[in-house]
Amino acid sequence: MKEKMRINKYLSSIGVASRREIDRLVEKGSIKVNGAIATPGMQVSESDTIEINGKKFRKNRGKVYFMLYKPTGVISAAKDDRGRKTVVDLVKYQERIYPVGRLDFDTEGLILLTNDGDFFNKIMHPKSEVYKEYHVDVMGKVNKLEIDKLKRGVRLEDGITLPAKVELLDSSHETSKLRISIREGRNRQIRRMCKAVGHPVTHLKREKIGELSLGRLKKGGFRELSKKEIEYLYSL
Repeated sequence: MKEKMRINKYLSSIGVASRREIDRLVEKGSIKVNGAIATPGMQVSESDTIEINGKKFRKNRGKVYFMLYKPTGVISAAKDDRGRKTVVDLVKYQERIYPVGRLDFDTEGLILLTNDGDFFNKIMHPKSEVYKEYHVDVMGKVNKLEIDKLKRGVRLEDGITLPAKVELLDSSHETSKLRISIREGRNRQIRRMCKAVGHPVTHLKREKIGELSLGRLKKGGFRELSKKEIEYLYSL
């Protein structure tokens, strides 16, 4: 007998969508299990016949994990209603995958894509201690007091940021280069933090997620994660 689990957890774990999105589809009556409309919290297994929006669901062949060097001007989403290019368009995998977290439209750098919902939920959970490292160009000369403010936490409209790791790489009267690592994922957080201490961002690139690094990956390029990298992320 196949193990049963909540429908949102089951469909998320095999790459259909996030648990929240599955809950929305269930509430709309868009999912059927063995011919009957699914209900919230319903228990299912791989032996059940599941239809989503009238189409019989086919389980993915396996879990996949990609690293992409996202260029600026690309949306961190599986699709875009305005027809803009997305990170999924760049990877062009034959089955449904989605990005883990987001990078702003005008930010470049490392982003992960997968069809593994459990992995997505683990990495993006608020209690996650995974630091994301950014290389940041800002306007003006950054001083020690401002760096200390960034390290301790900056008051934004949605609250004070958690302590960050901040290193000054280079500085002149006109521009400064910083390395900033944060473990939150607020909307446009690095840009808002720097603006709050008087130094608007002119260029932003995410270089690392935990110990995973872009390395020699070229802009717009992607590769599958190694077994060792996947095991590392699950060990966090």
